[in-house]
Amino acid sequence: MILPSLALLTALAPPVAPAPPDPLEVLHAWDAARAAAWAHADVPALRSLYAAGSASGAADVAMLREWRARGVRVEGMSMQVLAARELSATSHRLVLRVTDRLVGAQAVVAGRRVPLPRDEVSRRVLVLVRVAGEWRVEEARDAG
Repeated sequence: MILPSLALLTALAPPVAPAPPDPLEVLHAWDAARAAAWAHADVPALRSLYAAGSASGAADVAMLREWRARGVRVEGMSMQVLAARELSATSHRLVLRVTDRLVGAQAVVAGRRVPLPRDEVSRRVLVLVRVAGEWRVEEARDAG
């Protein structure tokens, strides 16, 4: 009896779809990248975190431009995730209901640090899509 080689069996096997990502891992990595873009007042880096045509991205970029035009950077930005629930997930699309708030942020103007006011808790539905291997926010809408 001739047994097929492992390579042949592997080649004939149907492709296995990648497992959906860990939603909190994706969210924390995205938040860290956003914080870095704000800390460096880096508009292109911030824009790259959003899917093309994202209204949420356009609003975030416009706000960063306004702060940068006034000579203000925001350092220490961290999102405190109070709750997160996966609504749906595939290897290329992730929908989350998130309750969070911004903590630790400081405005830096001419080398002087000013703590920003305490942020209120926000509840949002986030839609993230994988584009060229990177997670980008397509939509962030208020969830009340």
